[in-house]
Amino acid sequence: MNAKNKRGNVPDLSVQIGNVRLKNPVLTASGTCGYGREYAPYVDLSRWGGFTTKSVTAEPRAGNPPERLVEVTGGLLNAIGLANVGLERFMAEKVPEIEGLGTAVFVNVAGHCLDDYVKVCRRVDSVADASRGEGIVGIELNVSCPNVADGLQFGTDPARLRELVSAVRAEVTRGVLVVKLSPNVTDITATARAAIMGGADALSMVNTFAGMAIDIETWRPKLANRSGGVSGPAIKPMAVHLVHQVWRDVARDAGVPIIGMGGIRSWRDAVEFMLAGATAVAVGTALFADPRTPEQIIEGLSAYLSERGLSSVGGLVGGCEAEG
Repeated sequence: MNAKNKRGNVPDLSVQIGNVRLKNPVLTASGTCGYGREYAPYVDLSRWGGFTTKSVTAEPRAGNPPERLVEVTGGLLNAIGLANVGLERFMAEKVPEIEGLGTAVFVNVAGHCLDDYVKVCRRVDSVADASRGEGIVGIELNVSCPNVADGLQFGTDPARLRELVSAVRAEVTRGVLVVKLSPNVTDITATARAAIMGGADALSMVNTFAGMAIDIETWRPKLANRSGGVSGPAIKPMAVHLVHQVWRDVARDAGVPIIGMGGIRSWRDAVEFMLAGATAVAVGTALFADPRTPEQIIEGLSAYLSERGLSSVGGLVGGCEAEG
């Protein structure tokens, strides 16, 4: 049930990401809920602002060997290794299912080399349409996965990242182009600036932080891959800091929206990210505990806006600077 603000109106939760208008600012983070249909029996995906698929690569990938997911204090450590069905099966099997989800879908794309990214993005963009507001509306470039051998080759090098985004931008003409930034860099504003200069419509940030866990009984790493990516509540303060840094120093003046993520479990977390500069937010690890988390955040956001007499969720974006 949508709460009304002090003027008796239901707050406007819609947000603009590139050329697509999302019904609300709550999405899912890639890699946490498959291709969408897996969650359909449990939640009404049409209520979500959007959904981001797990990564799609040119060829199928089996991913890393087990163990590839372990619990750590305050979150998860994963080294899935971009396991996916590959481009051909994705187009033949998953795209028809995505069209029936009733929400905006961003397809996460990963690759070994520039040509891989271009090939996959070209095919995915051929079925994208940002103007519809649902179905495939865009692409999220995964240049920041810390648990594959070549996952960070583009995401940590501003020059190479700009080259990649520019090449993909030439192919993505129907959908929105989002670039997912790695936190595992010295200066994230440099990679953010490179992505924008290459033609990104939006940034999503941040991906997981590189981490490791060791079994003190066996003296061996808990992950078969030895290291992986840390997600969950433990990384939230760092993610909020990086979102604010990029918004303040790069994205605000460029007019490029940020999709913030990293440990979001509640509407309070979502508000915090938006006050830091995020236009939208993505829920990831929390879905493993409760797949209804996005709906709860949407309801909480609406109530929060109403209580504060705000007519639009856009009024939160960058609010910590406005108040300061």
